[in-house]
Amino acid sequence: MVERALEAVAVEFREAGEQDAVAGVRPQWVATVDGTETAAAVLKIAAEHGLSVVPKGSGSKLDWGAPPREVDLLLDVSAATGVVEHAAGDLVVHARAGTPLAEVRRVVGEAGQQLAIDQPLPTATVGGVIATGTSGPCRHLFGGVRDLLIGITVVRPDGAVAISGGKVVKNVAGYDLGKLYTGSFGTLGVITEAVFRLHPRAAEHRWIAVTTHDPDAAAQAADEIRHSQAMPTAIELDRPGPDSPIAVVAQIEGRPAATHERALELAAKVGGTVAEQAPDWWGRYPAGGTGLRIGIEPAALAALLRNTSVPLRGAAGIGVFHAEVPDGTDPAAVAEVVGDLRARCDYAVLLGAPRAVREVVDPWGPIDPGVLTLMRRTKDQFDPGHRLSPGRFAGGI
Repeated sequence: MVERALEAVAVEFREAGEQDAVAGVRPQWVATVDGTETAAAVLKIAAEHGLSVVPKGSGSKLDWGAPPREVDLLLDVSAATGVVEHAAGDLVVHARAGTPLAEVRRVVGEAGQQLAIDQPLPTATVGGVIATGTSGPCRHLFGGVRDLLIGITVVRPDGAVAISGGKVVKNVAGYDLGKLYTGSFGTLGVITEAVFRLHPRAAEHRWIAVTTHDPDAAAQAADEIRHSQAMPTAIELDRPGPDSPIAVVAQIEGRPAATHERALELAAKVGGTVAEQAPDWWGRYPAGGTGLRIGIEPAALAALLRNTSVPLRGAAGIGVFHAEVPDGTDPAAVAEVVGDLRARCDYAVLLGAPRAVREVVDPWGPIDPGVLTLMRRTKDQFDPGHRLSPGRFAGGI
């Protein structure tokens, strides 16, 4: 009966295979939807039959977070694609959740505009970026996903459709609801559409690089750039290994010629060089291994570099980095590294990791009891049956 009902409303419905596993947990079925209406219909049926549901876009971050306790139905929104509206005059774009972020950026780029979410993963979709709260280097100046999101359409666990915000930047009705769904890992609702604010695309970009083996010098360079009058779009750091040189690279943008002059002035101030192209590693996660996202106060950068041996890459200007523990590292050793990072940093969240590592490391780490209570109450309100991505989020939510 469940199969027939789902077949009638989904674009495609099939039994799941090993390739559909979510962090190692295999679902029973996969239903593909092409928009809000079909997603609502599928979730209504899932609610009637008590099915646990995990939403999926391109799958580029499906192994992030904790494995679900169970998953009956994988809800694939990758067919819900397309830019619904690009209001260039209002600097706003409205897109469906399965739309690749690269496609949104291409569309708005034709009008000389940019969606300032320079996602490191090339197949990332609009919904996946919101659900995991991921941003790229430009977050330094333009803010993260939740800062650029001004409207969102979400299907609740019972199939009801909720719309928050709107298509005007100054219209903040329901704005905080969009922020709540950002980074929720599909535990509160299924995102089907989103509206973002845009920015004009600069005519010229330059990159100022400072390379050193001294952690204090690297931290000082990042601090000087952050407090300079150059208004950097991004300040990124890359250290491939404990004995590797540390590269601190800032991006600035603006009008032709004037931008290059600003770059030369900043480079002279910090003892760096100017390039017309970003380094090869720019805006990419460290490759392979067990990945972590860590956060620190920018003032603690030198201490992090001195006391941490794992490869680091990320936003030196705001203190958000991605670290990597190499493939093949014993799970107990990984747990030791993660524990050390959590002791030194504001947070250290496990992203992609082998199953053996997930068995000995809590992906989210310790949560303040008061915060965890609030999070659980929020889950109870938005998903009373705890059927959406059960166990994927912090504290087993």
